[in-house]
Amino acid sequence: TGAAEFPEADTLILESTYFGEEHVPRKETEERFIESILSTLDRGGTALIPAFAIGRTQEILMLLDAHGIQAYVDGMGRDVYKILRKYPEYLKTPELLDRAFGRAIPVKDQQRDSVLKKPSVIVTTAGMLNGGPVLYYLSRLYKDPSSKVLLTGYQVEGTNGRLALEHRFVETRGDILTLKPRVEQYDFSAHSGDSELKKVVKDFCRKGTERVFIMHGDKTESFAQWISEEIGVDAYAPANGELFAF
Repeated sequence: TGAAEFPEADTLILESTYFGEEHVPRKETEERFIESILSTLDRGGTALIPAFAIGRTQEILMLLDAHGIQAYVDGMGRDVYKILRKYPEYLKTPELLDRAFGRAIPVKDQQRDSVLKKPSVIVTTAGMLNGGPVLYYLSRLYKDPSSKVLLTGYQVEGTNGRLALEHRFVETRGDILTLKPRVEQYDFSAHSGDSELKKVVKDFCRKGTERVFIMHGDKTESFAQWISEEIGVDAYAPANGELFAF
């Protein structure tokens, strides 16, 4: 549900993944995502949705359920749901999560071929196409131009997901599969955008934060420089193993 109130802190350690970059409005992303899935089904294809097991699989199934789309679910996301369900007090809407998984159709190993016999929506790991059941589905769908791969998160350089996006192929068990399905990427990131990151820093510094460490991103040094120049507190982009004493 998010933090209700930020505490006071002498030192703030903050990620910087989307410094300098804003997210597309979430509603717009969801609408494009759903529209793409429906158009894929209409033309007789399968919508294959690779999703991270923790958080993303559950989020995507809830979104699909909210739009009346029944999906198959495969991979570790099912096991993660069972763990999450043991602690409903930490979930924002456990009833909606239960409904989404109750309406989704779990897939066992021996059922995967039967799922592909008709147009369907499949949510499965892994989110960057580097392992898991998604590689099996790709091995069956890679020649089908009517199908689609809808990536739901950031694709790290060197992963199959990045290869699929930029070069339309993936590597699996020594084979190279040239993809005829369209590959699309949707920004369902849980990371804060540029304006949100800057607001967090400002809010903490107003409460007395004296120094900020920036990590986890490609622009850590730029963010640290912005903090030093715009807010006037000490900011660092530490290298691995670098020590600081105050």
